[in-house]
Amino acid sequence: MTNDLIEADIKAEDRSKGNYGADNIQVLEGLEAVRKRPAMYIGDVGIKGLHHLIWEVVDNSIDEALAGYCDTIQVTINEDDSITVTDNGRGIPTGIQPKLGKSALEVVMTVLHAGGKFDKDTYKVSGGLHGVGVSCVNALSTHLRVEVHREGKIFEQEYNIGHPLYDVREIGTAEDTGTIVTFKPDDSIFTETIFKYDTVAGRLRELAYLNKGIRITLTDRRDTNEQGEFMRSEFFSEGGLTEFVRYMDENRPSLEGMQPIYMESDKGSTPVQVAMVYNLEAGENISSYVNNINTIEGGTHVQGFRTALTRILKNYAERNSHLLGKNAGKLTFDGSDFRKGLTAVISVKVAEPQFEGQTKTKLGNSDVVGAVSSTVAEMLETWLEEHPKEASGIVRKVLISAQARIAADQAYKRIMADRKDFMSGMGLPGKLADCSDTDPKRCELYLVEGDSAGGSAKQGRNRAFQAILPLRGKILNVEKALEHKIYENEEIKNIITALGIRFERVGDETVMNLDRLRYHKIIIMTDADVDGSHIRTLILTLFFRYMRTLIEQGYLYIAQPPLYLVKKGKEERYCWTEQQREIAIRELAGSGREENVGVQRYKGLGEMNPEQLWSTTMDPDKRSLKRVTIESAAEADHVFSMLMGDEVAPRRDFIERNAKYARVDV
Repeated sequence: MTNDLIEADIKAEDRSKGNYGADNIQVLEGLEAVRKRPAMYIGDVGIKGLHHLIWEVVDNSIDEALAGYCDTIQVTINEDDSITVTDNGRGIPTGIQPKLGKSALEVVMTVLHAGGKFDKDTYKVSGGLHGVGVSCVNALSTHLRVEVHREGKIFEQEYNIGHPLYDVREIGTAEDTGTIVTFKPDDSIFTETIFKYDTVAGRLRELAYLNKGIRITLTDRRDTNEQGEFMRSEFFSEGGLTEFVRYMDENRPSLEGMQPIYMESDKGSTPVQVAMVYNLEAGENISSYVNNINTIEGGTHVQGFRTALTRILKNYAERNSHLLGKNAGKLTFDGSDFRKGLTAVISVKVAEPQFEGQTKTKLGNSDVVGAVSSTVAEMLETWLEEHPKEASGIVRKVLISAQARIAADQAYKRIMADRKDFMSGMGLPGKLADCSDTDPKRCELYLVEGDSAGGSAKQGRNRAFQAILPLRGKILNVEKALEHKIYENEEIKNIITALGIRFERVGDETVMNLDRLRYHKIIIMTDADVDGSHIRTLILTLFFRYMRTLIEQGYLYIAQPPLYLVKKGKEERYCWTEQQREIAIRELAGSGREENVGVQRYKGLGEMNPEQLWSTTMDPDKRSLKRVTIESAAEADHVFSMLMGDEVAPRRDFIERNAKYARVDV
């Protein structure tokens, strides 16, 4: 069978005996392969993989929109954490598929690599790469129901973990067209099955910007407000990418009232859309997409954009050298100077995208470089000539960026000089309690809030593979600081030195060299109070802005210390959530009175002795760690700039919207 997965699965006892025969080969038919190795298809079985199920179904609706047949998509989180996705597209075909002799609807829902996106007469471009999306969702759901409105009729079919419960059947008549998919994720597969509203809303907002004119709604039926209304958001964009960069930059001061620059071309085989704007800050924020897929690692489309941007702006500055001032001649410019303070969105549509890696995060099509570069070069050059006031502001911004880069390079060189004895261990921070193991794959570094908690962690840790670096108070807020000030900050210098990373210039980019990375688990461990949350956010901002590669490669984690200790006599239980606390109180109270049960609220790590900290938070066999991932770089950038930037109003609005989720420490 073409859809079977044949894999070698050697059992542990057979390996120990040296046996390897025909009975060690498992043939996984149909969707069994997906259930056996779900991470191969959706990334992981945690919260990220859970939400990926929604994206796979919604992407099918978006493909209908790209083909010109859909303009409304509705996503509903139901009371039981099942999901319903409704669109007004053409509806999945229900006729008999000649090759398999089954309804095309059943084939699409139950067979890997089946669907219209492989036929370029059906979909010119598609967000999917392997065509396994909705069938994977079906395989990983305890129950899925699909309803199709097509050709004046309504059809339905239901499935249990990917297996049809009955043949596709006609259940009524319809005046509209479209597809409705409802699925319930399998809790025996996923470690968590509760969907996060903000995560879903962020992706749907992104899709609305990338596909202007499509109305996307999100409804959460799990909770109601004081008026008895479900939480609901609607996303619709007439301006597309222009509105997208405005949204991304709304928390940053703009460059002299500059409006977004929009560039578009569909002359060749690769339609290109780019929107960009400059602000007064020092960061570079480029978000790129291919067929609506967020290419977090960039690729050839980003390369084409950067090449054209540098060339056109450099030529313009040279032609208008008076804008740079008298001292500009002593400076040397590189490409990064032209991107500081830049926010941009690049979106391309590619008929046959070639992605690097299973996660589809980097575009590899070489012909896309020229398509993007020529579009940006032609249209940006025209814009600069037509907007001399804004253009001069950009040139002055480039001059300031070059000066800041030179200062940052000098500050970073001082860090390198301070740790020239690094390889012998003499250059490591004095507060670092290192581990004895030298294999980074086995080593962990805990970034711990304060000397008190750091002391408990040092005493409670396993010295073989766990290192402790206490941090004094709140580290520098890198969102507001100039780059050279960041490298001069003592706590940040200690983090960089302890990790063993180096920043190097490769072409016109600063990249992280991880050849000497000393730990493959970097764990942020802070108190469970307001100050601890603030410190954790400051550290996350540092990694997102300056060491994002460590996040992308899965090295950054957040420790989960318990919030409560519930005790009755000699019995005690640690609890990480309010629900666990309530259950523990009831179970320990038994038939007795709850007043006899004591509850201790942990506000700080220092309140736990070393043995408690080890058993609850640091012991690999018992602890719970949250891996930090980036689902959407654009949404993450927006959140960090809002929470940690200079603009107060957006942060106040965020706090007011989320006040009902806050917990007050007394």
